Amino acid sequence: MRKAMAGVALIAALGLLTGCNDDDKGDGGGGSKKASGAGSSAHGGEHGGGDSGDKGGGSGAQSDEAGLQRAKRKVTLEVTGEGKAAQPIMYMLEGGPYYASQLPFKKEKTLSLTPAQQKVGQLVTIVPGSTKGSDGMLRPAPCTITVDGKKVADNDDGKDPEGCKYKVH
Repeated sequence: MRKAMAGVALIAALGLLTGCNDDDKGDGGGGSKKASGAGSSAHGGEHGGGDSGDKGGGSGAQSDEAGLQRAKRKVTLEVTGEGKAAQPIMYMLEGGPYYASQLPFKKEKTLSLTPAQQKVGQLVTIVPGSTKGSDGMLRPAPCTITVDGKKVADNDDGKDPEGCKYKVH
């Protein structure tokens, strides 16, 4: 009986979590893995300068079908360096994970946050991969996250191996 109740609770929790990020924009983000990067042609993928699904920039608010206020936040993920990363760059920005390898890397997206996402935050992350330092050793590439033009996270010029993460409200 306990196992059955735990299973029902787990299914209900997954249903609630899945519903929190429901977005009818139809931008194809549905959790599939995509290759991306400035100048990258592997997989015929996206290029790092923007997203064709973006609808303008800056912050603001709009109402959805239920009359709830959605907040717009322009998020930019960047990894600096040159050439190809020794390890892939992994990032999550409204779906994902997504992967890229070409440096420098830049990805911009305007998020439309529901009231629930505004309250608890929408997590965006970037694990910058490794680049070869001047001494020949591999080290994390420098990464930054900006929201509406303000830098909100960085990895201390590659000194923090955790990468960059931030909850957008």
